[in-house]
Amino acid sequence: MLVRVRSGAQLSGAEQEFVACLRSYPTTGLAMIDLEADNRRIDAVVWTPRGLTVLEVHGFERRQSGILSIPADGPWKISDAPVQLDDLGSGSPSARVEHGIYAVKHMLERSLQDPGHISGAVVLIPFRGAVVRPSRTTLRPGLDVVVGNVADATELRIYLEGFSAGPRNWTADRVIGACNALGLADLVPPRTELIDAGFEENVPEATTTIARQPKPRVEPTPGVATRQQAYAGWTVVAVAVVGMVLVLGVIATALAHDSAQQAPAADTTTISPTPSPPPHRPAECWPFQPNC
Repeated sequence: MLVRVRSGAQLSGAEQEFVACLRSYPTTGLAMIDLEADNRRIDAVVWTPRGLTVLEVHGFERRQSGILSIPADGPWKISDAPVQLDDLGSGSPSARVEHGIYAVKHMLERSLQDPGHISGAVVLIPFRGAVVRPSRTTLRPGLDVVVGNVADATELRIYLEGFSAGPRNWTADRVIGACNALGLADLVPPRTELIDAGFEENVPEATTTIARQPKPRVEPTPGVATRQQAYAGWTVVAVAVVGMVLVLGVIATALAHDSAQQAPAADTTTISPTPSPPPHRPAECWPFQPNC
């Protein structure tokens, strides 16, 4: 990354550590350190091909390690201890970076340049060996808090490489124009150096998608069934036939089941009753008739 420091700038130890981080990144970008916009001192402004961010850099008065918590209202803390930052000046770090964003945007718009969306971040530089987590916290969309130093610079590099997801609109000429509008004409690198660093010479053309012509819709002829309608008709007939077969099968199964469940026939063996003797009728006997 290209880094330019204003002549005569008196950088604190944290700011010198921050500059060392930027110079170690193989990222396409231009960082302007210690500039003034609308009578306001700004620690750093960084351009990448995809965006512009304003940074407020702060170190610590003493070694602090732990969990960083940033409430919406109230002091920042590390493991329940107040964060002791150096060179706070007036206002909170988030308020100062927001004021810096407004100042840069106002100067660019006053010079008839469209700055687009400008991001911002508070960069905390702890003592080497101190660990502060999380390394990145979002205060609101477009405004973050990033922790990093030379020994632990990964999250800061990730932020600088991805703080803007827009197209590559910041070309070499546009960066030079913005630097001139901010009064940095004596610090801006030559156009060829910016292009060699990775900035586009011209805005890349947006990829266009050729729309395929839709197939013409064939209107059905009145009175003539289309293929889809014929398929639908045969499908209905087939479903009806299958349904009838299933119903007949169910009926036949029910009849067979009922026949099997009928009671067995009664025994047809009959017992013949003993015939009763004929009634006794006395025979008429005649005198001297034998067997009488």
